[in-house]
Amino acid sequence: MQADLQIAIVQKDLVWQDAEKNRKKLDALFASLNDVDVIVLPEMFTTGFSMHPKPIAETMDGASVSWLKEKARMLHIAIVGSIIIKEQENYYNRLLFVYPNGTIESYDKRHAFTLAGENEKYATGNEKLIVSYKGWKICPLICYDLRFPVWSRNTENYDVLLYVANWPKPRIHAWNTLLKARAIENMCYCIGANRVGVDANGHEYSGNSVAIDFLGNEMTALCENKEAVLYTTLVKNDLQHIRAKLPFLEDKDEFAIITDDA
Repeated sequence: MQADLQIAIVQKDLVWQDAEKNRKKLDALFASLNDVDVIVLPEMFTTGFSMHPKPIAETMDGASVSWLKEKARMLHIAIVGSIIIKEQENYYNRLLFVYPNGTIESYDKRHAFTLAGENEKYATGNEKLIVSYKGWKICPLICYDLRFPVWSRNTENYDVLLYVANWPKPRIHAWNTLLKARAIENMCYCIGANRVGVDANGHEYSGNSVAIDFLGNEMTALCENKEAVLYTTLVKNDLQHIRAKLPFLEDKDEFAIITDDA
């Protein structure tokens, strides 16, 4: 019998470019969580989706990373979300998966959102991260990555795709549709954690955070335009049963991704 995985998806309004205030808001929220294995936070959850990284970027030894490690240890829960990190002379939109013991694995966003000029401000990554946690293989990605199915293709036999995002309301239909598509084509659970509210640039976010099963069925109720925590349970035996019954992944194309650094 495989262990289930309890997920809490945090849909929050973010204080613009103020990491301390955002951490304090989450302190109060975390105090109410229990019986959870993974907390999923939005993209750039300490600042909002800012294209001005210089004054607000942190380091891997900085306050937000230390706070994440402290919270994960105190709650005995894994926490995942992305923040702005400076490393040498580069800035990264970096996703951090923090284990309950404080150990961190990271993923740098592969697809920079050129429409907002993210490619001009942030360096991009070229390696997928597959996290092994409590018997589950999780592939965490960031926002715009959702539009690129080749990058997320399930060549690693992962169980869960996880997207953290600041996905704006005018294009929320694409968010809803592509999350389902990624779940169906990869025969996996798919989690999307999006923010709500209006940022300093006037961009509106409706949330629509969701958990979707391997057949494209929504596992959480529609939640728009308000802060919320969405809870869901991922059942490994159900996933394994449907993959055995419908072995579509066995017919997938074989390919290699050639990155810019290759």
